[in-house]
Amino acid sequence: MGTPVLVLFTQDLRLHDHPALTAALEESETVVPLFVLEPGLLRRAARNRRAYLTEALADLRSGLRDLGGDLVLRRGDTTTEVRVLARETGARAVHLGGGVSRFAARREAALRATDLEVRVHPGPTIVPPGAITPAKGDHYKVFTPYWRAWEAEERRKIRTAPARVRPPEGIDPGPLPDLDAEPGGIGALAPERTRGGPTRARERLRRWIDRGLADYPDRHDDLPGAATSHLSADLRFGCLSPLEVEAAARDLPGGPEYVRQLAWRDFHHQVTAAFPEIATRDYRPRDREWRHDPEALEAWKEGRTGVPIVDAGMRQLLAEGFMHNRTRMITAAFLTRTLRVHWREGAAHFDAHLTDGDVADEYGNWQWVAGTGNDTRPNRAFNPLRQARRFDPEGEYVRRHLPELAGLPGRRAHTPWEEAEGEGTAGYPRPIADPGR
Repeated sequence: MGTPVLVLFTQDLRLHDHPALTAALEESETVVPLFVLEPGLLRRAARNRRAYLTEALADLRSGLRDLGGDLVLRRGDTTTEVRVLARETGARAVHLGGGVSRFAARREAALRATDLEVRVHPGPTIVPPGAITPAKGDHYKVFTPYWRAWEAEERRKIRTAPARVRPPEGIDPGPLPDLDAEPGGIGALAPERTRGGPTRARERLRRWIDRGLADYPDRHDDLPGAATSHLSADLRFGCLSPLEVEAAARDLPGGPEYVRQLAWRDFHHQVTAAFPEIATRDYRPRDREWRHDPEALEAWKEGRTGVPIVDAGMRQLLAEGFMHNRTRMITAAFLTRTLRVHWREGAAHFDAHLTDGDVADEYGNWQWVAGTGNDTRPNRAFNPLRQARRFDPEGEYVRRHLPELAGLPGRRAHTPWEEAEGEGTAGYPRPIADPGR
């Protein structure tokens, strides 16, 4: 049967197009899939992500068992657990996907410091960070030239799911976690959150390709229509391969416009690989003067700013663990540009609630909006009322998430401060800052 080989699953909780798993199966007939639950990461992870992870691990284990294998689950320091399992099985090599966060870099360095052979494979992007670089510098700082190079880059071959996985005998797989029932985590569990796992993810992809993709160019900013893929959490946890998503969409109506958004995701990953402090430091310091305003920050978090399009987005976040990308920009701009509260405060709140929260995409986008990131127009304006009238023209999105304004028809839902006191606003607050005109 040969010497066993370990496969460390990280942000790739799937069987389809899994480069590390495919390489391990080509190397040995005996493969040990492993996922390590790191207590430190779990303590500071959003409860919505903990819940998605619980479901994804159960689904992945079920899929592996259908192939004759299993998913070994351990708790503790990843490097320690890998070494213990390697000694237990006699494995001398570990395969894993690459990552760009500081944690992923430390994990890889620690594994390389052991006596195991460490083989790193393409990670959570279509084009690996560093695979394309500008003539000067180690990464692209502007999206458009990156996009051109990204489009021209040759793609690796998509791997098929294995037909069989054969584990060594006598290994205790360990119990599945029930992270919902365990203490720890941050934020609150959203009642309408996305459920996790590769089976659900692939069904969402099929539904998106069949029913939503063709309309994407015209409707991707349609707030009441919710006409986006809703695959962000599936991509964040690797329950879907981004390369497989690209291949499924590219040549179909609406595909090129959607694929461009996948390129934005890769862009932020290559920025983070070059600037791993993206979550804590300004990528481009602008000497902005930030305000310390706990009351305004709390009103923003609760969706009580008195600006309906902002509050609707914040209430959607609390209810679903998700927010449309357009309202992510609107709410972030209101906090950082109108209220002048530091982007780190807003990003921390998003991180506590988003199921798709990811260091590269989440913090890269926050810095883009705040003017400290990769936007070539760092002082661009985001007028919330103008955005609301453009992307929610009849106020449907606002009324869906703000029941206080359900009685205001059409565009009036965007300007409750213009109503006579008490008419159709049900105690909704007045704006805490300029809502725009």
